Order: sequence, then C-alpha cells, then structure tokens
Amino acid sequence: MLKVAYHPIYKHPLPDGHRFPMHKYDLLPQQLLHEGTCTPDNFFEPGMPSQADILRAHDPGYVRALREGELTARQMRKVGFPWSPELVQRELRIAQGTIEGCHFALQYGVSMNIAGGTHHAYSDRGEAFCMLNDQAIGAHYLLANNLANRILILDLDVHQGNGTAEIFSNVEQVFTFSMHGKANYPFKKEVSDLDIALDRGTPDRVYLEKLSASLSFLLDTVNPDFIFYLSGVDILETDKLGTLGLSLEGCRRRDEMVFRWSHRHQIPVQCSMGGGYSPQLRTIVSAHAATYQMANQIYF
Repeated sequence: MLKVAYHPIYKHPLPDGHRFPMHKYDLLPQQLLHEGTCTPDNFFEPGMPSQADILRAHDPGYVRALREGELTARQMRKVGFPWSPELVQRELRIAQGTIEGCHFALQYGVSMNIAGGTHHAYSDRGEAFCMLNDQAIGAHYLLANNLANRILILDLDVHQGNGTAEIFSNVEQVFTFSMHGKANYPFKKEVSDLDIALDRGTPDRVYLEKLSASLSFLLDTVNPDFIFYLSGVDILETDKLGTLGLSLEGCRRRDEMVFRWSHRHQIPVQCSMGGGYSPQLRTIVSAHAATYQMANQIYF
C-alpha cells in the first residue's frame, strides 16, 4: 500500500500575498482522492520527532533558537517565513512524516510525504523556506537505527540541495546527488558528492538523457540500500522560480525513470515533494499528483 504523510498543519497559513503556495498542501490530497490514486487509508498523520532525531542533523543552539522563537530578524528573512509556534510545529511534523515514511518504504518499497524536501536547511540555519532538513533527519535516523548502511540522496529539485550537501559533507555512508539549474538559487553552491548543473532552458530530452546516465553511474558506484528522492516540480518550463524547460510529460517521465530504477533494483525509496511555483496552482498540483500516480502504478 502506498503510504502518504499528511497533516493539516502542512497548510499553515501565511500572510496575504506570500509567494509560497501553501494551498497545494491542502489541494494535493484532495486531488489524489478525487482521481482515485489514494483512498483515506493511504494517508497517515505523522507524530512528533524526538529531540535526538532532530539533533543528529542540526546544531543544538539553532534548534533551541528555532523552537523558542529566538532567531534574529535577519535569520528569518533568509528563511522567508515569519516565525510562529505553528510554523515550528509544521517543520517538526514534516520531519516526522519523513521518518515514519522510512519505515513504510522499507515495508512496501516506497512512501511519500506531501510536504518536505527542505534541502536548503543547513545544520545550523534555515534558508529559502526550509528550517529543518527532513530528508537529512531521516537519513541520520536510518543510520542511527541500523536500518540502512549506504544512503543516496537523489535531489531532482531545480535548486541545488545546498543544506543537504553541508550536513553530509563528512558522512561517508550518505551520498548526495543534486541535478539542478545552473542559474538557479543558491547562487553560491555547496559541493555535493555529485552535482550536475543544467543550462537555462534544458529540455525534456537532454534532462532525461543526463538522468538516465546518472542513475546508471549511481547504481555502479554508490550501490545504495536506501534512497531519499526529492521530486520538486520546479523543473517545469512554467515555473516562476526555475530556469529549466521541462514539460509536464517530461516531469512525469522523470518520476517514471526514478521509480522504475529503484523498483527494479529493490531499493526502498522515501519521496518528499520539494518545490513547485508555476503561476497556475492547478499546474503545480497536477505535476505533484503525477508523481503519486507513477509510484502507485509501478509499485502497487
């Protein structure tokens, strides 16, 4: 069964005019139910992570300041969200959704988190709508509990996973791979274990050829026993914050390639949604829903 982490706090309200599309976190579950990809039994509400789980990936001083609302105005400007207790609860629930999703991935082969993919969160600070790095927390959780030995972070969001690269810069058991827009934020990139920076306007064909070659390389050189997949749909040509040129069909084929590869090689995969900022909300929701459709089709 495809298990999907979702909690009502995912759609935490932001001030009017905020550019981050929080509505997608409410509309995506509704779309999945409407089209029959999911039933209510597919969804689970994550609990709260332990402090120990968070601190494996994040600095204690940063976590304390985040919880207690003591981050400076400058630090919160870099995050892009106004601080609130509800926002902190949201970040914690998202992280726990990914942790619980790891267990479902080990059981069923794949699991999904309606939110997450907060790859700009560093060990000691937040950036660009990311405050706690859910997949980094999940990867450390697997290692600490001897549930995986060789983990691949497969980051296909249009933005480089700079926070993830920093967190795992000295962790040999985690291999960080980011394929992203060369001209996209962050403009000062960190160094992942493997980075592929794509030119502005990269079309479906070029993108999918590079991804196919990369997956073959990663299987041969990394040989992971668990994958965290960040499936951002900001690779679309329509995306306001992206620089690539993919169509909805190209985005769908990306997901198909990843899920067929992980399924064929029997590697459990936890998937977090990542970014999507197309002008039409229906485009964002349709692109994200296609990721679930593909996972359901291939695994179940």
